[in-house]
Amino acid sequence: MHVKKYLLKGLHRLQKGPGYTYKELLVWYCDNTNTHGPKRIICEGPKKKAMWFLLTLLFTALVCWQWGIFIRTYLSWEVSVSLSVGFKTMDFPAVTICNASPFKYSKIKHLLKDLDELMEAVLERILAPELSHANATRNLNFSIWNHTPLVLIDERNPHHPMVLDLFGDNHNGLTRSSASEKICNAHGCKMAMRLCSLNGTQCTFRNFTSATQAVTEWYILQATNIFAQVPQQELVEMSYPGEQMILACLFGAEPCNYRNFTSIFYPHYGNCYIFNWGMTEKALPSANPGTEFGLKLILDIGQEDYVPFLASTAGVRLMLHEQRSYPFIRDEGIYAMSGTETSIGVLVDKLQRMGEPYSPCTVNGSEVPVQNFYSDYNTTYSIQACLRSCFQDHMIRNCNCGHYLYPLPRGEKYCNNRDFPDWAHCYSDLQMSVAQRETCIGMCKESCNDTQYKMTISMADWPSEASEVRQLGAKKGIVKLNIYFQEFNYRTIEESAANNIVWLLSNLGGQFGFWMGGSVLCLIEFGEIIIDFVWITIIKLVALAKSLRQRRAQASYAGPPPTVAELVEAHTNFGFQPDTAPRSPNTGPYPNEQALPIPGTPPPNYDSLRLQPLDVIESDSEGDAI
Repeated sequence: MHVKKYLLKGLHRLQKGPGYTYKELLVWYCDNTNTHGPKRIICEGPKKKAMWFLLTLLFTALVCWQWGIFIRTYLSWEVSVSLSVGFKTMDFPAVTICNASPFKYSKIKHLLKDLDELMEAVLERILAPELSHANATRNLNFSIWNHTPLVLIDERNPHHPMVLDLFGDNHNGLTRSSASEKICNAHGCKMAMRLCSLNGTQCTFRNFTSATQAVTEWYILQATNIFAQVPQQELVEMSYPGEQMILACLFGAEPCNYRNFTSIFYPHYGNCYIFNWGMTEKALPSANPGTEFGLKLILDIGQEDYVPFLASTAGVRLMLHEQRSYPFIRDEGIYAMSGTETSIGVLVDKLQRMGEPYSPCTVNGSEVPVQNFYSDYNTTYSIQACLRSCFQDHMIRNCNCGHYLYPLPRGEKYCNNRDFPDWAHCYSDLQMSVAQRETCIGMCKESCNDTQYKMTISMADWPSEASEVRQLGAKKGIVKLNIYFQEFNYRTIEESAANNIVWLLSNLGGQFGFWMGGSVLCLIEFGEIIIDFVWITIIKLVALAKSLRQRRAQASYAGPPPTVAELVEAHTNFGFQPDTAPRSPNTGPYPNEQALPIPGTPPPNYDSLRLQPLDVIESDSEGDAI
């Protein structure tokens, strides 16, 4: 019963509204608000009233302007960076070591035989073109050369550049003309790689600044084509084994060997070995900082068995990284020279970024719309893995094959000249495409939590001439490494919100209080009057709609509308006469017989009729229901 009473009161209150007109409501607000300006508009005389009205408008505009600035600053999601220093026992980083040469030349020589002979002929053409002319007729396999040859471009006349095959037409049974030789010997002649597609109908040229760079890039491209056709297991067997490469190992006071390393195949460097990767065992902690508590290695890079034209650098490529992260050693690694002792002191920086909406970072890469082709290694997410997976995905979609240097999804093939003759042209276009790079950069995100290892590197000749271990170091290609923590202090670089909700509310309230002398309650008062204004408008619109409907209804009658009594009398039988109604012949034997209705009593003849519930009477003053 009480619920019904309060519901009726609420309905009546909604129908009645605030009970004021617009003018009365505005006067009531200015007279009762705690804000100083509107009160003076009501209380002062005409001149001061106008002055206070203008001042109130001016300061209201200033407050709105300042609020807009603060809200825009808050929605810019700026961050502040704090640097803190901690001290604790830390896990030793994972250490990846690779040989600069991916394969042993003695095991892979048969695969590179034709390519090496062709490379020697190219070098002869470049270094001694007069002497190489006599050996032009020797037998060479030009099938590789025909796919992507090196050419000479004479640009002394920019309007009519001349393009000449480095071998001329010798491989077609002809000899190069003397005029061509003069052109090749001129300073205006530069070297480029010709890349063609659609059976040679569409060709582009990739220019190089030096002949050394040109022949190196050309050889790597051709070697990639060869290695892509060899199963990976055979390539692993052609690379350097761990027992041959890792001669000695010591971590702190504990000896170790190649069995304590995890082997992975990295296309750039062949077999690579990772110490303390943390995949199958718990990461090793470092007991103390200093050289004596770090990792010491003696490595044999087997420099005498390097691939002549594939590895131009001799040494060890190494990288420090987090546990369970994939080592992108070609981009982030450093070299250690053979015949030296390289000491690497490590400092740790931990980066903690804020996620959305402050920065587009990701915790595990689950929301990144790129398939991670490195997921088979069960490693954590990294932006390098995302970028390379994105490039490989574009390579597969545009060239119908994957590049040898990146992991391959199931069901796809690596690019090679035999199955995909146009792959080099497609790969070069994709590699030089700015749109492709921007697409991948836009799709990939940085990791929110990252650990970086800052290295201090020092080197010395090892072993010295007077050392007793000179006989060990006399062998060409021995490297000694010392990797240790310089100190157990680590730095944490952490992002935090520069502008939080407390900062926003404080500034909004400060500006409102400074210019208008108001508080949060004043804003509530202003919100209340806005709601009342809206509700008065709604009630007036509803009343206007009702009046329009009543006018349309009245317009349909010629005279005034009938009263309730008239409507009742139209349906009343005053003489208690039976209503005549036709009878069906099947209802009785007398078809003309009339059925008598049940007599009724006519209602009172009232001019108006008003129904009012006896239990609820609503007063105009919104008092309690009776």
